[in-house]
Amino acid sequence: MPRVLIVSPHFPPDSTAGTHRARLIAPRLREHGWEPTVLTVDPRDYEGDLDPVLGQSVPADLRVIRARAWPVRLTRPFGVGDLGLRAFDGLWREASHLLSHERFDALFITIYPAYTALLGPLLKKRFGVPFVLDYQDPWVGEWGLTVGPGANGQPDLRSRLARAVAGYLEPVALRAADAVTAVSRGTYEPALQRNPRARPVATAELPIGWDERDFEFLRAHPATARLIPTGDGLVHLACIGTLPPTMHASLRAFLTALARLRDRDPARAGAIRVHFFGTSSLRSDRAPLGALPVARELGVEGLVTEAPARLNYFDALRALDEATALLLLGTTEAHYTPSRMFTAMLSGRPLLAIYHAASPATALLRRFGGPPAVYLIGFDNDRPASGCVDEIFDALAALASRPAYGPAQVDRGVLAPASATVLAGRLAGIFDRVSARRDA
Repeated sequence: MPRVLIVSPHFPPDSTAGTHRARLIAPRLREHGWEPTVLTVDPRDYEGDLDPVLGQSVPADLRVIRARAWPVRLTRPFGVGDLGLRAFDGLWREASHLLSHERFDALFITIYPAYTALLGPLLKKRFGVPFVLDYQDPWVGEWGLTVGPGANGQPDLRSRLARAVAGYLEPVALRAADAVTAVSRGTYEPALQRNPRARPVATAELPIGWDERDFEFLRAHPATARLIPTGDGLVHLACIGTLPPTMHASLRAFLTALARLRDRDPARAGAIRVHFFGTSSLRSDRAPLGALPVARELGVEGLVTEAPARLNYFDALRALDEATALLLLGTTEAHYTPSRMFTAMLSGRPLLAIYHAASPATALLRRFGGPPAVYLIGFDNDRPASGCVDEIFDALAALASRPAYGPAQVDRGVLAPASATVLAGRLAGIFDRVSARRDA
């Protein structure tokens, strides 16, 4: 059986979003004729809390090698916290050792963090192994150009410098890649357009996807306490995930519609509670609020709760299950496809989705179903989210009146192409192509 080395700095028990690409696909590759080995970072060297329950969900027969990274307590004083930089030397050493002593037919590197991609050209040159580069987010995107950590979500000097460095380094990795995959076409196509000298033999859109094993694991580990109240007769609308600056427009449009519903129909608005979970990337009591300040500004703080600390993965799944309906917010970037969209669609709960009209998520939700299962509001550059308040208002009013739907009102078949098994099969096909070039 051919073998692939998967380099993913984030992997359980790390709980950040970057952990799920390798976590979902690697265990399914054997079904398609490829034996995976995952190379990741030692849990002792992650910054922030770990998710031991997520770690328990990884199949015991999946081979995982851990590399050490420079401790953040030593690198932070020098302004370095990026895991890709801290772990670069450790990942290089472990990958070199593995490739020196074992036969691997393909190398798969998934980013973020982006600096890890530079291992691809180095390892390919030294060991001749075909290299597949996978984008979970753009390396060169809006960060540092139109958005950043500065005042009002604007770029600052550091984010502009980071983007400039990314623009210099991305071509080095991309030109060496034998194939390129990404969560959406809108992620990899601009990268290839910026780098016409890159000529991968294969490209593919591979969303993060979903795996039924997660739901089996969830049922086998019942919760001891609820995240969302029950039995109070209210419609509990849950929104789970971070609120980056590029999402503020859809957040404000939603809360403006909620304020309008409160003004026009106080009784119906009073039946709604909106719960935001994990709005910050931090998992501590110091995590900043993202939604409540806007709710206070618009006078609807009494209808909104926020727990900004990042949720463990299976707690997030439980919140989906406990909610009456789910709120999905999109960003101003057309390529954006939220990783939790698929689990939300599988939850059996009505969805209120506010996405960029050109997002792959919008097309998928449109095929999945319509009201009362899916209330989809699309915005774009010509009609921003602020121009969609009337539509959001109508959807909120409908959800407050009829927060349920039947299985026949959605087409769950549209989710099949995003299952971990199918995605692993498509990726295995790419590995077949790049490894065949090596052996030719």
